[in-house]
Amino acid sequence: MQQPNKYQITAHCTIRQNKVFRNGGLLYEDQKALALKDFSEGLYNHLQIQYPKFYKMDPLSKLGLLATEVLFIDIPSIKLYQPEEVGVVLSNAHSSLDTDIRYMSSVQEMASPALFVYTLPNIMIGEICIRHKFKGENSFFVFKEFDATFITGYVKGLLDEDLVKACVYGWVDVLNQDYDAELYLIEQNHQ
Repeated sequence: MQQPNKYQITAHCTIRQNKVFRNGGLLYEDQKALALKDFSEGLYNHLQIQYPKFYKMDPLSKLGLLATEVLFIDIPSIKLYQPEEVGVVLSNAHSSLDTDIRYMSSVQEMASPALFVYTLPNIMIGEICIRHKFKGENSFFVFKEFDATFITGYVKGLLDEDLVKACVYGWVDVLNQDYDAELYLIEQNHQ
């Protein structure tokens, strides 16, 4: 007799090339947006999010937050977990380099504290956790490319050790106008 799966991926989101896919279906597209800023703001408005802090975030944090919002569409179970029961494990190839470059440019005249805050990639995780009040395990890894085997194994370890009951995990990368997000929500199987 086969053991039932202890965990299930309840949502998947991909954002790239001005398109947003949720669970394989096209959710949003804006081929007119030439800049990531315009695309991000268009998606923010499309999702009807009410979170004024969004406009102060760097592009990496905005992309991570938007991808997470897409994951949670029609997932009421996410609100049933205690704050400590939800983890966030993300990775990318460029760390916070996009913001680091803009920060270094600002240093030439007067360093921007608003940019400096975002010169660590784990700030993106912090923004997601603040928005959703998550207090579970979180980690950020930098790889040349998305290492699904490593990330999935890491998240499975968190679930197996009962450190979290649900986890947002995957890849969020931004450099200049190149961006890519691939996030998953995995939860304990409630069947």
